[in-house]
Amino acid sequence: MGFTTILLLIIGALVVWAVLAYNGLVRFRNRAQEAFSDIDVQLKRRFDLVPNLVNTVKGYAAHETSVFEKVTEARARVAAGGSLKDRAESENVLSQTLKTLFAVAENYPDLKANANFLELQRELSDTENKIQSARRFYNANVRDLNTRIETVPTNIIANFFNFKQMEFFEVESSEEKEPVKVAF
Repeated sequence: MGFTTILLLIIGALVVWAVLAYNGLVRFRNRAQEAFSDIDVQLKRRFDLVPNLVNTVKGYAAHETSVFEKVTEARARVAAGGSLKDRAESENVLSQTLKTLFAVAENYPDLKANANFLELQRELSDTENKIQSARRFYNANVRDLNTRIETVPTNIIANFFNFKQMEFFEVESSEEKEPVKVAF
């Protein structure tokens, strides 16, 4: 083998490696984007359930207008969208206001026994679980992508083709990070 042949083999191997590294980065980025769309689907489902839940509770607790206003404001904030960080913060605010709404519902035994309310509460609880699962799946994919972007040697390809790290979907609310206080 001549020098030219060895040089061509080395260049060929580098090209194959670059193509594989690029394709891997694209695959990880697409997985993360798909995982984010899964979060969006569940958030949309919750977004659609909230008005039904509010209307059901309103029938029993008409004098609790401040709670309904807060839920409506939080829902509008979610609808406004924004950056990933803004969306995560808006979703956390909506979660907190929904907890308040359920706390109000605890004061109305007839409401707690209402089949429509119970079904909405079950669906919302199921949706919240799916949102948490989708967040974990998204964050795992973002972690894998960000690791690829940061580690040698794929960081060379990532920098060359301008791959950017993605943000994690995190809980920003300090209330959700604190331990739950239980009083008897």
